[in-house]
Amino acid sequence: MSEIVSKTILQIKEGLKKRDYSALEVTDAFISASESNKKLNFYNTFTKEKAIEMAKTSQSRIDSGEDKILDGIPIAIKDLFCTEGTLTTASSKILGNFIPNYESTVTQNLWDAGAIMLGKVGCDEFAMGSSNETSFFGEVINPWSKVINKNLSPGGSSGGSAAVVSAGAALAATGTDTGGSIRQPAAFCGVTGIKPTYGRCSRWGIIAFASSLDQAGPITKTVNDSALMLNVMSGFDPKDSTSANKNTPDFLKACGNFNLKNLKVGIPKEYQISGMSSEIINLWETGHGWLKDRGADIIEVSLPHTKYALPTYYVIAPAEASSNLARYDGVKYGYRNSQNHLDDLYANTRADGFGNEVKRRILIGTYVLSAGYYDAYYRKAQRVRNLIIQDFNKVFKDVDVILTPTTPSAAFEVGSQQDPISMYMNDVFTVPASLAGLPAMSVPSGLSTNGLPLGLQIIGKQFDEENVLKVASNIEDQAKFPFLN
Repeated sequence: MSEIVSKTILQIKEGLKKRDYSALEVTDAFISASESNKKLNFYNTFTKEKAIEMAKTSQSRIDSGEDKILDGIPIAIKDLFCTEGTLTTASSKILGNFIPNYESTVTQNLWDAGAIMLGKVGCDEFAMGSSNETSFFGEVINPWSKVINKNLSPGGSSGGSAAVVSAGAALAATGTDTGGSIRQPAAFCGVTGIKPTYGRCSRWGIIAFASSLDQAGPITKTVNDSALMLNVMSGFDPKDSTSANKNTPDFLKACGNFNLKNLKVGIPKEYQISGMSSEIINLWETGHGWLKDRGADIIEVSLPHTKYALPTYYVIAPAEASSNLARYDGVKYGYRNSQNHLDDLYANTRADGFGNEVKRRILIGTYVLSAGYYDAYYRKAQRVRNLIIQDFNKVFKDVDVILTPTTPSAAFEVGSQQDPISMYMNDVFTVPASLAGLPAMSVPSGLSTNGLPLGLQIIGKQFDEENVLKVASNIEDQAKFPFLN
């Protein structure tokens, strides 16, 4: 089993082709790995029987020579993606009994490609959080906790997705990224995660947090595996009005090119923030050197409105959340606190059904959208967002990609960041790319002084995931990161 779970998607595909093992044996290995790691609390819903049935179907196609690109590949699904006939909760009490009768476009693409579903992994409630601690079902524990013998956060909101891959309990997992929710947990758990350009993957059937920011993407061990997953997950979807009607290139072809001659890499001076640890700065400088050694030109650039990105995000995202979450009222589906009067039904259902962080963001969002404050907060935040986009557009006239740290620190201990502002600061390096709708990727690149993973972030131009993957592939090759499994 340990031999199978330590492999990558591409290695498993090769083994299946050679008949070294069957799709059922692969699936059994990851089921066993999931069950032996129950204390890490990956799954809100574990679909063992469904996975075995899907594995049998995969093997039938493999035996007949009609196999698909992901046949025999067991993956986990973030519990924000609607899955037909399988509980989908957004890690919230208010959706604790919601079983969709439809499939999200992204997960349907994965099943059509032969992927096998192990289950639905935990996340921060409605994707609101940076530590996985806001989940109604309890926090997921970072597998790297065993390094320092303390319960560490896997990051959020896609903490379950990053942790299950890091522990060798799934070959890949879907994530969603609103302000860093793929990249930050990927960095904390020592795995690879990419947020593609806004519109590259359909949002249809994904439970919404902030509609102008949410974007699906994969979390995997390696850059190659992320590229392969992105090939399958991407594509135009007429059911999603924000879906980009653009051809999907073969992202895998962008990986493995170790000649970066003539490629220009921007280093934004504004990302060296006060109080940032020396180990993060040293890793960033090491990353410059790796890319320079491969022929890239390293250029200092300026993104002057970066300092406004975090407050801008925490006006826009809660505003959109307050609108999106208005539908959860106890009337049509989900949790209901039965009352005699309709107003009491609404108030008590939402008070009981939502956790504190979700209620906090709904209140902030409702406030900034209210009469008298809309112009002062929400409209102003949208103007600043445009200035941030203009900063990136200007810089990308001179460089091809931007290199930054992914997070300001390594994973922190569960329960150590009780102050909401401290928690929000975890998104300081990831939020700007989200506001601009740009592709961005975190690659595990080194270890902290106490042996925990650190990541580097590559930000690219809109719909230029290829250069992001190319640079990420080079960093991965030179970092030679020591995976847990």
